[in-house]
Amino acid sequence: MVISICNFSHKNISLISFIISLILFIFLNQLFFKNQSQIFDNSLDKVIPDNVNIEIQVPNNTTVNTSIAQNSIDTVETAIWQIEIPTINLVAQIADGTTTEVMNKYVGHFTETPKDSGNIGLAAHNRGYNVNYFANLKSLKEKDLIVYTYNGKVSKYEVDEIGIIKDTDWSKLEDTNENKLTLITCLENEPEYRRYVQATKIVE
Repeated sequence: MVISICNFSHKNISLISFIISLILFIFLNQLFFKNQSQIFDNSLDKVIPDNVNIEIQVPNNTTVNTSIAQNSIDTVETAIWQIEIPTINLVAQIADGTTTEVMNKYVGHFTETPKDSGNIGLAAHNRGYNVNYFANLKSLKEKDLIVYTYNGKVSKYEVDEIGIIKDTDWSKLEDTNENKLTLITCLENEPEYRRYVQATKIVE
């Protein structure tokens, strides 16, 4: 009888020990994974703070903010401002203003004139500067094509007037009822005069 009781007690102790071990294992396991989850979440917060926008790579390899990605693409597509004159192999970017700083890099736009309709006035050097986009302006003839691009809109003009004016004569830049493009540059060895080319927009 004593042997039987001892055997029974030993079995009970083993079972109780197993149950306690299982409970401890489950408890410690849950505690461990909970801590790991918190550590992972904190790590994400450090890598990607709430106040930082995630960036993506667009096809042209330019990194842009996701919230303005489409707007940035639209801006790139519509930001081109240029003049093209096939007859003299000219393609040049345009910038606002007619200062030397502007025209050392671009064809300058007379700020007093419009940019997309009416009489658009442009100026550039023809010799002696860093860039001389209008060097061959004197070679243009009537009916020559000029392509003007602004804000994503491409317009075609046909030359219909070429001449020489005094440097104090601004009449060629006055408002017109027709959509015109007026190009002005210095006259070689004649500082008091300017060469101009005026073109009218082709209605398509």
